[in-house]
Amino acid sequence: MQFDPASKIQHLKQFGEHGGVNPSITDSSTFTFLHAEDMEETFLGHMEGCFLYSRHWNPTNKNLAEAMAAMEDTESAWITASGMAAITCAILQVCSAGDHIVTSVTTYGGTYAFLKNYLPKFNIEVSFVDITRLDQVEGAIRPNTKVIYTESVTNPLLQVSDMPRLADIAHRHNVLLMVDNTFTPMIMSPARMGADIVVYSMTKFINGKNDCVAGAICGSKQFIDDLSNVNNGTAMLLGPVLDPLRSASIHKNLHTLHLRIKQHSKNAMYLARELSQAGLKISYPGLESHPQHELHSQLMNEDFGYGGMLAIDFGTVAKANQVMQKMQLADVGYLAVSLGYFKTLFSCSGRSTSSEIPDPIQREMGLSQGLVRFSVGIDNNIEDSLKLILDICREEGVIDDHSDDV
Repeated sequence: MQFDPASKIQHLKQFGEHGGVNPSITDSSTFTFLHAEDMEETFLGHMEGCFLYSRHWNPTNKNLAEAMAAMEDTESAWITASGMAAITCAILQVCSAGDHIVTSVTTYGGTYAFLKNYLPKFNIEVSFVDITRLDQVEGAIRPNTKVIYTESVTNPLLQVSDMPRLADIAHRHNVLLMVDNTFTPMIMSPARMGADIVVYSMTKFINGKNDCVAGAICGSKQFIDDLSNVNNGTAMLLGPVLDPLRSASIHKNLHTLHLRIKQHSKNAMYLARELSQAGLKISYPGLESHPQHELHSQLMNEDFGYGGMLAIDFGTVAKANQVMQKMQLADVGYLAVSLGYFKTLFSCSGRSTSSEIPDPIQREMGLSQGLVRFSVGIDNNIEDSLKLILDICREEGVIDDHSDDV
């Protein structure tokens, strides 16, 4: 499964208008035409390279879309103003009233809420399954199923989706496979494993600075053309366009993603190993104890590690909150939602990013009330963070007072 997405981005030649090493920022909402017929042809989608209106295409967003498509090894891509806009537009482009979706019950809370609470308004049915149980996935498919939706590594339980086998199942039933790859950019390449559509919250690792909200949809040229069609394209008509100034900023940050992902992975692996040895209940795909460790190892582009996300189960909400508050005071990181930042971020998933999922479903899927999702930062001194975490855990009685120090 080896692939070098960083080199694909690096080899793009995207210059500024006057030869600038950075592509120019096109700060325009609308564009001029020398000939009236050209405007008509552009409206009809017949003028490649012409720009009409920034809700449709903007040169700056086009540059970022080309870079995302290169990274994912897809024919094309579309840029949106949030990750949820990418998810919702892609799904609504594929599904109509009367259609059916099969999805992982373990998924980001916002996605769960959209699938469970919002789509019924459009008479679109959704079946929630354990995505690691391929028999459940195939058993849930109906004649009207249009898409299997999953995350490459699920939020927040870090289950690994067997994307080649899911693609196999999907395509045997004439169904599309859609994968959210937000947790594992560059680490996983879903389109190369058979995924038809790959979606992202670029807010997270791709941008890496937590200074904006953005998303991306990667897929075939036909799908992106349909998505942006002026007459019936979901993204064009719902209008979740990203501002070109933000788009340009994300594009520049994309060129350092390979370095950041490697450091996130290195630090997360270090913390996962040491905290696990100290007696904490850790979930991390890089550990041999993880149920899908071997699967992750087979699917990954190995140069980039196992990712920057790990989960620690502190047992109860009260204990999780106490430990997180002390970690923030000790400057381990911030008690905050989101992920992929240069500082470590942590939150109690069941009471934050997965709070849209009802408590009984959380229990059914194995989401402990005390599960803390860690987005490990790119610290140069991760050993210092480890010592602080261990000291706090001893104070709170989470681990043995006499466990070895680091």
